[in-house]
Amino acid sequence: MSIKFRLILMNFLQFFIWGSWLISIGGYLGGTLHFTGAQIGGVFSTLGIASLFMPALMGIVADKWINAERVLGLCHIVGAGLLFWASTIKDPNNFFWVMLLNSMFYMPTIALNNTVSYIILEQKGFDIVKDFPPIRVWGTIGFIAAMWVVDLVGWKSSNMQLIFASVSALVLGVYAFTMPRCPPIKSNKTKSFLATIGLDAFVLFKQRKMFIFFLFAMFLGGALQITNAFGGSFLDSFSITYPDSFGVKHPILLLSISQISETLFILTIPFFLHKFGIKRVMMISIVAWVLRFGLFGIGDPGGGLYLLVLSMIIYGMAFDFFNISGSLFVEKESPANIRASAQGLFMFMTNGIGAMCGGYGAGLVVDYFTKIDPVTHNILSRDWHSIWFSFAGYALVLAIIFPLVFKYKHVPTMEIKAGH
Repeated sequence: MSIKFRLILMNFLQFFIWGSWLISIGGYLGGTLHFTGAQIGGVFSTLGIASLFMPALMGIVADKWINAERVLGLCHIVGAGLLFWASTIKDPNNFFWVMLLNSMFYMPTIALNNTVSYIILEQKGFDIVKDFPPIRVWGTIGFIAAMWVVDLVGWKSSNMQLIFASVSALVLGVYAFTMPRCPPIKSNKTKSFLATIGLDAFVLFKQRKMFIFFLFAMFLGGALQITNAFGGSFLDSFSITYPDSFGVKHPILLLSISQISETLFILTIPFFLHKFGIKRVMMISIVAWVLRFGLFGIGDPGGGLYLLVLSMIIYGMAFDFFNISGSLFVEKESPANIRASAQGLFMFMTNGIGAMCGGYGAGLVVDYFTKIDPVTHNILSRDWHSIWFSFAGYALVLAIIFPLVFKYKHVPTMEIKAGH
């Protein structure tokens, strides 16, 4: 078995675990366990909370004391136990804390997976810039494959999705220990904890354009998990009006178009950044978020199915033009000595603070437009049109304000460095 194939399998499983539950868990929690919108949003906020500090802590462990592939394996094995535990829980508060623990062990593995891949490719004499992207794309394929499996076997509304994810995590945890050794690199240079998580890059806030950019990155980060959290519940709500429609029978397959679109729009980023610059690309992203939510608000699995499909396609532009292009902008604008820290700050603002606040905020919006039976506490109805239009309105406000306050002059001859 070639080392490239082994790394492809590792990347495939890395995101297969996440795809097993991330998109479908909202439908299970809301439809089967009857969690409120705030409680579902709280579960998704655990990803942001864990991203605030756990990747840095596990990174320090891998840098200083334990082989990176072993840290990766241990995290997944612990995560497997926590996912299985979560599958047995029906109480919202207990479910939140167990999923927070799971996020604390899963979120660091995203960076650890990359680290192990980089080290092994270097050990074997491969060009990381050339050889890693074709390996990493199998991670997205794994995410999509897991979504399809959960949907086609009928686990989207049951705890089996968590058990399935648990078994997958255990397989990867054991498999990681078979990978080539990735020992800590001994260095006399001491890197502070603040530098590790990117806090020394806060000096960038002294620049007005960077302060505004990071602020809007945080606001956009709040939109990242909204459709992941509530897309499944939204499609399930049509089970009475469109019981035989594709979107109701296979909501996860429909939602997977978003991830497929994401893989395609990544390829267009160098052209758009070179042609239009970061300000216009970010504007395209924000407007795409408006359309993403707005099309959900007017679409349905019947005659409006094409609107939902269009929303899924637009998601790739909304996500990639913000997340990937933003990372490239931070790389270009940061001094060489804090580039790594600046990327840490970008993740801290988007996947940390932004995603955490967005998860809670979205849940509160959903609850505001939800009618609950005062006796049984069961959900009577949800005004999904108002919910999605509220999110679209939020993105529209950002689209109006961003070009007025973000001052940046694009140089069309800007070159995007390979690998960044």
